Amino acid sequence: MNWLQLDAVDVCYGRVQALRQVSLQVEEGEIVALLGNNGAGKSTTLNLISGFVRPSAGSLTWQGQDISRLKPHQLVAQGIVQAPEGRRIFSTMTVHENLLLGGYLVRDPAQIKQRLEQVYDLMPRLRERSGQEGGTLSGGEQQMLAIGRALVSGPRLLLLDEPSMGLAPLLVAQVMRIIAAVNRTGTTVFVVEQNAKAALQIAHRAYVLDTGTVSLSGPAAELAQDPRVVEAYLGGA
Repeated sequence: MNWLQLDAVDVCYGRVQALRQVSLQVEEGEIVALLGNNGAGKSTTLNLISGFVRPSAGSLTWQGQDISRLKPHQLVAQGIVQAPEGRRIFSTMTVHENLLLGGYLVRDPAQIKQRLEQVYDLMPRLRERSGQEGGTLSGGEQQMLAIGRALVSGPRLLLLDEPSMGLAPLLVAQVMRIIAAVNRTGTTVFVVEQNAKAALQIAHRAYVLDTGTVSLSGPAAELAQDPRVVEAYLGGA
């Protein structure tokens, strides 16, 4: 049984079809990347899994159960958590306060404290900036904060939407190392990325979306050598 499975899913915004017969799977313990150009349907796929949009056809299952009609907070309670595109941190709240918001469904204060310590251990820069307002952080630090906030909720499946967007190459590499470290702690990761090179270096498997349809899929190492991926997403030979 696949941990997360999309089977022949369509998503429409009015008369515009954003996803067409999309099928993909994520297994427990994996990093799976979803690649594609702007407008390919990557964020729509992530928002579908997060409960922000509904499928017009096909099925969406989590551990064998249909989740296509669950609301976002219900999915968070089941361990499906998204760190959204653009970070969307609260700029006038401190780093620590932003992280605490990730635990809004957690009732055990000891568990929140433990997760905060795990985030600070994983990303020491956040510990250094814990009393600083989120809006004063650098872009890379804000991305760490967005990931950290999601981790405080205790995700079983962490959804990341364009975590490298707007970052310098050195910061992209740092964020990717953090994602790989999160995965090594046992968290499954599904990451949407335009930076195919960075994503394929840390992913186990990947899918390529082209105008709302899955055009390629397979082990990340194989896709990184596929001439079609090299030409379209990795800057040619």
